[in-house]
Amino acid sequence: MAAEQDPEGRAAARPLLTDLYQATMALGYWRAGRARDAAEFELFFRRCPFGGAFALAAGLRDCVRFLRAFRLRDADVQFLASVLPPDTDPAFFEHLRSLDCSEVTVRALPEGSLAFPGVPLLQVSGPLLVVQLLETPLLCLVSYASLVATNAARLRLIAGPEKRLLEMGLRRAQGPDGGLTASTYSYLGGFDSSSNVLAGQLRGVPVAGTLAHSFVTSFSGSEVPPDPMLAPAAGEGPGVDLAAKAQVWLEHVCAHLGLGVQEPHPGERAAFVAYALAFPRAFQGLLDSYSVRRSGLPNFLAVALALGELGYRAVGVRLDSGDLLQQAQEIRKVFRAAAAQFQVPWLESVPIAVSNNIDEEALARLAQEGSEVNVIGIGTSVVTCPQQPSLGCVYKLVAVGGQPRMKLTEDPEKQTLPGSKAAFRLLGSDGSLLMDVLQLAEEPAPQAGQELRVWPPGAQEPCTVRPAQVEPLLRLCLQQGQLCEPLPSLAESRALVQLSLSQLSPEHRRLQSPAQYQVVLSERLQALVNSLHARASP
Repeated sequence: MAAEQDPEGRAAARPLLTDLYQATMALGYWRAGRARDAAEFELFFRRCPFGGAFALAAGLRDCVRFLRAFRLRDADVQFLASVLPPDTDPAFFEHLRSLDCSEVTVRALPEGSLAFPGVPLLQVSGPLLVVQLLETPLLCLVSYASLVATNAARLRLIAGPEKRLLEMGLRRAQGPDGGLTASTYSYLGGFDSSSNVLAGQLRGVPVAGTLAHSFVTSFSGSEVPPDPMLAPAAGEGPGVDLAAKAQVWLEHVCAHLGLGVQEPHPGERAAFVAYALAFPRAFQGLLDSYSVRRSGLPNFLAVALALGELGYRAVGVRLDSGDLLQQAQEIRKVFRAAAAQFQVPWLESVPIAVSNNIDEEALARLAQEGSEVNVIGIGTSVVTCPQQPSLGCVYKLVAVGGQPRMKLTEDPEKQTLPGSKAAFRLLGSDGSLLMDVLQLAEEPAPQAGQELRVWPPGAQEPCTVRPAQVEPLLRLCLQQGQLCEPLPSLAESRALVQLSLSQLSPEHRRLQSPAQYQVVLSERLQALVNSLHARASP
């Protein structure tokens, strides 16, 4: 299969972004004459992250790009030859040069779907050697994306639907790839925008950002703008010297606030004027470079009111230190009083943005009723997932040559479920989620309104459920290397996240001590598990 001309796909992962033992196993399969044996693997996780009861499936678009572009280049093969035994048959390396994913089939949970332990996020089938080589890159592409998306969804649930969430963690991310992944999948999980420009260019993530303290503190107040004149927003009438107009307004503002006109920092005001001249329709003030009450706030009001006189409206202020909740409430009071004093009603509702190491606990405080915060910037806590840095996805062999394979181990949690499988979600009459069912692929699908006997985890006997609705979970994504249907856009997958979360019961959706969602087995799958256990017993 010719590699897809997709620079983004090439950047997502390369064939050698893998563990060496994938290459050593490939040589072993080839030497044993098993390179083309039909095989199937499943990629799944064993426990929901962050102590919650759900995860989100993410990374599928990156996986598809990677698979469609998969091809070992000459330089890749040459490097493998340098790390494998020197007497390796050259025919093996010729075989590697011929590999692509034209015989690989993938079924997957749609991106943005709810995912639960044991339910495959991906089912990957094809020649044994090839699908073995895919293990590490696919795990790398899915695990972190799903973790970040789930983390972002948790933060969105805490913030509620009204607060705007800005991801701004690129400088805290684990390298450039981690930064791009975090920006992409925090948006999928429910954030509104990102500071990451590359995520906007490559992934279509809405980008946002204004100015940092360095911009403010770089001005002393003695600077003279090369062109201080600003034309009215309506485009009619002469330009106005914005710095001079802001100075006039500063006197009114300081009198209103009970401040001396010398108290606000002149360099901060000069920075605000410079930024307003560059972005008159998107002026935002960063208030805490010096003193919020005595400098940032009066300087912002002076420039905002000068802009307002010309028909422009400031779009917000930002705080990056101190008691963010209390300061936001105090600033809102000042805005309301100034709006009344100067008869500018729009000033009452100027958005207040905050940032500064905001985690789940701090976010809950900022999201409480009565908070005047409108926009919340989160960096470290979303991109590094400090509560749980890894989702722990695994990629396990479930069938070879149509015969089931099962990993048996002394640790029951690490045992795998054998055979090629189908997965279904059972829903109640009100659309609420009841449970997910795993069954063998050849079994007839569960039917709405009909009783179904299933085995809950660790149960000694089956139970009966009668679903009102049944949804198949795994969609055919790639068949013999060909895309079966267009993948949804990132924005469409983002909308699916919110729809999916709305179907979860409050008991499963709550973030602390949630009820665990059940994933059950069909009777035939449970019988197969028991049979393979019995065969392995001495």
